[in-house]
Amino acid sequence: MTYKIDWFAVFIFLGIVQAIFLSFFFFSTENRKKQFNLFYGWFLVSIVACLLEIFLMYTGYIIHVLYLVDFSETFGLLIGPFLYLFVLSIAKGPVQWKKIRIHLLFPGIYTFLILPYLLSSEDIKYNAWISSYHPGLPYRQVELSHFPIRFWLTDWHTELVLLSLGVYIVLSGIVIFRSFQEKNESFWQPVSLSLRTMRNGVIQIGAFTILIVIVKLFNEDDTGDHLFAAFGSLLIYVTSISVMRNSGFFKQATLTEAEKYKSSTLTPGQQQSILHKFNQVMQEQKPYLKSSFSLPDLAQQLGVSVHALSQALNHGLGKSFFELVAGYRVEEAKRLLIEQPNIKVEEIAEQVGYNSKSSFNTAFKKFTGSTPSAFREKNS
Repeated sequence: MTYKIDWFAVFIFLGIVQAIFLSFFFFSTENRKKQFNLFYGWFLVSIVACLLEIFLMYTGYIIHVLYLVDFSETFGLLIGPFLYLFVLSIAKGPVQWKKIRIHLLFPGIYTFLILPYLLSSEDIKYNAWISSYHPGLPYRQVELSHFPIRFWLTDWHTELVLLSLGVYIVLSGIVIFRSFQEKNESFWQPVSLSLRTMRNGVIQIGAFTILIVIVKLFNEDDTGDHLFAAFGSLLIYVTSISVMRNSGFFKQATLTEAEKYKSSTLTPGQQQSILHKFNQVMQEQKPYLKSSFSLPDLAQQLGVSVHALSQALNHGLGKSFFELVAGYRVEEAKRLLIEQPNIKVEEIAEQVGYNSKSSFNTAFKKFTGSTPSAFREKNS
């Protein structure tokens, strides 16, 4: 039997590699302090397991590891629960272990029921693979006395996965809908990064579920699995882009930022015009509340070049773009800390554009000399 390597196989394989890399990022020492990062990490692991099995079976490399045939069935049932727990932990805070166990109960039961099959001989696994991906090839002879017990429930795996995804998409949608109502934000243009992340995640998995249904309607066997595996890889790439877009690495200032403007031709009048527009936009529209707010975004909004805006801020105000944004965010945070005493500091940080509580605390202390909690206590 020859191996099948085509664009689908390459696309899926690269998605698997990318997802493994991302999972390490979410499980890192700093990021796993946030429970929602752990849930998203396990969400990625579940997708990776499903993609890996499809990749091996689609390319034919499964022949070398037949014991992995159908090993990802439980992981398919974990995608929905981990998505919901991720959404819930962002919206409501840390989820208690008792509640987590409830949502992991059914995948655990399914694992117990399918265990005899998972421990069965390679000949049985080979026949299962052939029946799904190469139905025209001959089967291996298997003694009936050695055929593992299969419960009726495990024969409906695809239907159970679709049901699980459907239920948890609805549950996640309810949480998101209520969160948008509480924050009074637009569903299509949310200011909060958390709302946008929850919304995008559920929309993507919803589209993924619809694709599975369509593929299964046109493929009675599993021969169309590579299609939604490719879509699953696409979701991984989208997640990678989202992580990079919200990274501070691409938005840091250079140490020589002021030096590069010495030979600029920007006139004092032009500089004053830019600064006037800058102050007006920052005070009236408050674009800095978006965590993805950047210098190019502001330059486009003001209708000037990035170079001209950066020079006007550095020469006219004596501060870099990032220092000014931090100042605006801290001033907004000071107001919210006083006016909303029941809102957690983490939520205040998010509302003013910070993804990390530690970054927020550092900036706040730099401008005020105290931590957000101490400031609130002093002014309460």
